[in-house]
Amino acid sequence: MNKQLLLFALLGAALIGSTAFQQVKSNKDIAEGETIAQLWSSWKKTYHRRYADPDLQEYRIQVFTSNLEFIKKYTTGTLGITEFFDLNDDEFSAIYLTENFSQNEITAEDIPIDPSTNINWVTQNKVTPVKQQGGSLIISGKAGQTIDLSEQQLVDCCDQSYGNKGSKGAFKQQAFKYILQNPITTKQNYSYKAMQQNCNTSKSTLYLNYTISDYKQVDISTQALAQAPLIQPVAISVDTKSFKYNTGGIFSTCDNAIHNHSVLLVDFQNDSWIVKNSWGTQWGENDYIRLKNGNTCGVANLAFYPIA
Repeated sequence: MNKQLLLFALLGAALIGSTAFQQVKSNKDIAEGETIAQLWSSWKKTYHRRYADPDLQEYRIQVFTSNLEFIKKYTTGTLGITEFFDLNDDEFSAIYLTENFSQNEITAEDIPIDPSTNINWVTQNKVTPVKQQGGSLIISGKAGQTIDLSEQQLVDCCDQSYGNKGSKGAFKQQAFKYILQNPITTKQNYSYKAMQQNCNTSKSTLYLNYTISDYKQVDISTQALAQAPLIQPVAISVDTKSFKYNTGGIFSTCDNAIHNHSVLLVDFQNDSWIVKNSWGTQWGENDYIRLKNGNTCGVANLAFYPIA
């Protein structure tokens, strides 16, 4: 067995897989005279949507209209019409968010970090491409850029006995706990199926596999969080319900006291947190999102990193 460091990005992608999404239309790009019918027709054409059932289409138009009204309230320039515009919040959460909704008992104090702080694992070529896992292995010099760990093993095997709900929601600390006891294999050995299955113990013990010796929670403060990525990327939990509207720019339309999705904090640059998601290269900014300096979206509330 190879005793090596688990990639944090695996936790962000573990329970949903990766999907490539189309380009988005920012609310600032919506023409003043465009009607709902025009926007709906254009959206369907862009995202290749067809609805055989007229009643279903009528419902989706209502959801589309509601989402449109939501983004029109904001002038940040970071929200717009995306592929998710026919989904209401509950539907979006059930399909794309990796954690059960929870309100933090303790919320990190919202103290901005020195804007001159500069941490960048991406430009150092230490973060794997979208759809792949293994960045911390690369940082430790124990794997190359092609490492790709099995999220399906976590979906199938890190189950209710670890406090998780498989494909319906999990927490990264429980995933770390599982990996301490059950090393994780590669995606080639244990491929992704987009649904929870029985744990395949023969596949999960195949060579190659990787483990950690422990994991640690970052102190609940923005200052501590800013120090943690100096060593390696950090697995965090954030409020991402409004991420479905994200079109780029520095994002801040979220709740600092709740979390519902695991992502990977890789950088702090140009006065903003740089976060890697798992929804494909055409979401956000090439599958990344910039969060406003401070405890935006609860970025500092629940942060963890493994110990080799």
